[in-house]
Amino acid sequence: MLDALALRAQFPGLSGSANGKPFVYLDSAATTQKPLAVIERMDYFLRNEYGTVHRGLYARSVRSTQLYEDARATVARFLNAEVDEVVYTMGTTDAINLVAWSWGRAHLKKGDRVLVTGMEHHANIVPWQITAEITGAELVACPLLDDGSLDEEAFDRLCDERVKLVGLVHIANSLGTINPVQRLAARAKRHGALVLVDAAQSAPHLPLDVKTLGCDFLAFSGHKVYGPTGIGVLWGRRDVLASMPPWRGGGEMIEKVTFERTTFAKPPARFEAGTPPITEAIGLAAALEWLMALGLANIAATEHALYTYAEARLAEVPDLVRYGQAPQRSSVLAFNLALPGAHAADVSSLLDMQGIAIRAGHHCAQPVMARFGVPATARASLGVYTTRDDIDRLVEGLLKARTMLAM
Repeated sequence: MLDALALRAQFPGLSGSANGKPFVYLDSAATTQKPLAVIERMDYFLRNEYGTVHRGLYARSVRSTQLYEDARATVARFLNAEVDEVVYTMGTTDAINLVAWSWGRAHLKKGDRVLVTGMEHHANIVPWQITAEITGAELVACPLLDDGSLDEEAFDRLCDERVKLVGLVHIANSLGTINPVQRLAARAKRHGALVLVDAAQSAPHLPLDVKTLGCDFLAFSGHKVYGPTGIGVLWGRRDVLASMPPWRGGGEMIEKVTFERTTFAKPPARFEAGTPPITEAIGLAAALEWLMALGLANIAATEHALYTYAEARLAEVPDLVRYGQAPQRSSVLAFNLALPGAHAADVSSLLDMQGIAIRAGHHCAQPVMARFGVPATARASLGVYTTRDDIDRLVEGLLKARTMLAM
């Protein structure tokens, strides 16, 4: 088990106070705070090693290129993947758009289906709607059960030979549900469908092995794994990436350009047009090295114990309604206070006055809100630095907020 209090000391962003009270950060599902290992590595690179990549023969450029490609190898190790299967993107949303634009428009046609779950983030819904309108394919959503888990019987009915791709969120950002990706991927494969996993929420919390998961694509974001914003990853099976045309044109993704014809580089360069996020790649590698040193299995066990404690404490708050009670769940605690006129935003604001940061809204998952008949939820989410004291402060804050809202 990890010592969250000791880890907290590595995060400058958690020091100090908010509204005169010690700062409690419970919004890691939106973005994580950054450890010194990442901050200092990016600072050192910018001060001492920075140069453009792939374009210079001088020593600084060669060094930057080596570090940039070493970072790609770190990502591959994090996922148990091959280096040439790792594509840098701007984040999970960008990665899914890449798949929808490139693979989707090249392979989908009228009569085909893309099957997603009813708990997807908008990032795994909207790109497929746009692609479906262009190709004539259809987007279909598998419904949820009342506890927030996927209706697997419905999944089996919907996943037939018409389905060419299944989009699966690994951990739902709105509910905390952990989907059984390996099992669902195996079912999809029986019908010849490809599988795309949105691992934005699972990457900082669970060990990821693309070979074990059995997927064809997997995406995650740097800023959710304690790294910088502006960078993410699309992992794709080598043969599938090779079947996909470029989705952006420019420098670095070409072999030869003439006014008559352009030939394109092999993946992953084919999908990385323009000057890349060099410093961010260095920061992402530092974050992943930091996570791997802690051990993702250790993180999962530690956070599971804290999550269990948090659920027990939240059950002590009168009028609190929880959303997402699937048997397998993690990291996210969604709730509302069932009081007349009380909105999730009110709860968030009252907690902020007490130095406690949570998120309130639809969490870019409006279909989930519609499924449970609410406009929004309050959401507390855990990170490696979250302590029991943070949870106790949350419960204390909710009790005070309830008193004020009930007046």
